[in-house]
Amino acid sequence: MNTFNRRNFMKAGTTLAATTLLTSTSFGKIFTAGSDEIKIALVGCGGRGTGATFDAFASGQNIKLVAMADAFKDNLDTAYNTLKEKFGDKIDVPDSRKYIGFDGYKAAIKEADVVLLATPPGFRPLHFEEAVNAGKHVFMEKPVAVDIPGIRKVLASAEEAKRKKLNVVVGLQRRYQNNYREAIKRIQDGAIGDIYSGQVYWNSGGVWVRPRQAGQSEMEYQMRNWYYFNWLCGDHIVEQHVHNIDVANWVKGKYPISIQGTGSRAHRTEKEYGEIYDNFAVELTYDDGTVVYSQCRHFEGISNRVDETFQGSKGRVYMSAGNQAVLWDARGNEIYRHDPKGNPNAYQQEHKELFEAIAKNEYKFDNAEYGAYSTLTGIIGRLACYTGKVIKWDKALLSEIDLSPANYAWDAQPKVLPDENGIYKVAVPGIDTELYI
Repeated sequence: MNTFNRRNFMKAGTTLAATTLLTSTSFGKIFTAGSDEIKIALVGCGGRGTGATFDAFASGQNIKLVAMADAFKDNLDTAYNTLKEKFGDKIDVPDSRKYIGFDGYKAAIKEADVVLLATPPGFRPLHFEEAVNAGKHVFMEKPVAVDIPGIRKVLASAEEAKRKKLNVVVGLQRRYQNNYREAIKRIQDGAIGDIYSGQVYWNSGGVWVRPRQAGQSEMEYQMRNWYYFNWLCGDHIVEQHVHNIDVANWVKGKYPISIQGTGSRAHRTEKEYGEIYDNFAVELTYDDGTVVYSQCRHFEGISNRVDETFQGSKGRVYMSAGNQAVLWDARGNEIYRHDPKGNPNAYQQEHKELFEAIAKNEYKFDNAEYGAYSTLTGIIGRLACYTGKVIKWDKALLSEIDLSPANYAWDAQPKVLPDENGIYKVAVPGIDTELYI
């Protein structure tokens, strides 16, 4: 797998959900004989997993939740009660199919036709591999890994999923959002010429913190606060900003050949913020000389921005998650404006299209590959900022630095531990660079 390079890449198009249409008459019906019921399993029962299950039920297909798995019983119980109250008998998960602990995913996956993977992303490569090996269709949240060995595992599983004709959708929902589809189709049809620069942003006030509780092991503390530890989250340039980075790669139809940037821990410096940065500013350089500027930060009390803009030889474009998309020609004349009225919810649309394909016995979606490469773009951006170095894409793909613990158990130790004052080591550019790449 270390021989992966840019010649292996598949360009991400815009047809349908920017998915590859690989419909095959050999795709087998997965349902019980005489039934159109699709059985689903939820792996990862936090807010994101609960939301993904709501979106699956909004697909309009005959779905039943038959198994759930989570490391924490309280997470599973909360999700189960919320879903049972909303969907009643469609939540058919007796105690015997509620799986608690690190290995529960294996049993839950076996029970279903389709698996929803919504744990912290550090577990995604392992869970995706298990689902594909078991022959299950998959919806998995972004990002799909937190380190480069994890990316290689996802890419290998993606190839196996294609071989088995398993539909895989990744929660990069802008790919399923009408304003992005319409605008990027026009861009790739030449409406604003060749793209030569761009800017993508996710600037916000940051996310939740869960205080350390008495009696918690270090493993439980980090699991409860997964956003602040790279083996679980990948830092927010990977976990959150991957959406905007993916739009850049989608617009370009390719992936960068080198990445450099700067970042720091400037405002969120307290020990409860673990080891992650609170700001990144990165340049993505593509093989045609295009440079896309990528910025993300978690600063409170200042202006927020979550959107994308690109400049071409014949015009420019602005897009945002708020159903906005506007294209202008080189003279500043508006040539397209997306009508935001009546657009479907993109979170629901990705499930609608996935479950519709499954219900029709069609093979349409292999999102895992572009999900992996856009995740990899974010990972390389993190490494470039942590080290202060320009990192070449091909060289990064050879990295063997695995962030995951030696084993998964409540008494096991993660690789990153606090000092005697509860402070975690934070990357300093130019120092200890071998720890990161």
